[in-house]
Amino acid sequence: QVQLVESGGGSVQAGGSLRLSCTDSTYTLSTRCMAWFRQTLGKEREGVARIDSSGSTFYADSVKGRFAIFRDIVNNTLHLQMNSLKPEDTAMYYCAARTVRYCDGDHRSLFPYWGRGTQVTVSS
Repeated sequence: QVQLVESGGGSVQAGGSLRLSCTDSTYTLSTRCMAWFRQTLGKEREGVARIDSSGSTFYADSVKGRFAIFRDIVNNTLHLQMNSLKPEDTAMYYCAARTVRYCDGDHRSLFPYWGRGTQVTVSS
């Protein structure tokens, strides 16, 4: 079974940076669509960024120009580099995986595999 584990969250001041990581011990992450979602208490889980098997990336408008999703193929790790962080970026961030190669949508129902999440808190 796919078992995704996130890390790298923490507390940072506005304007700072964090890098989130997502790993799996057996599943080859580069062969499937992978994504990062985030959720604030009481709100819907929303897609932040995703990457397909060819390396094509997609971003939510709210993070374009600030976040970057990429893979470390050798270490089978998915990353989310977050720069110029804002207080509104505060959320629990989740790594998610599909069973197909393509990222044709960002709705959470398309992703059957999820990590437990890592908290990101941005203070003003």
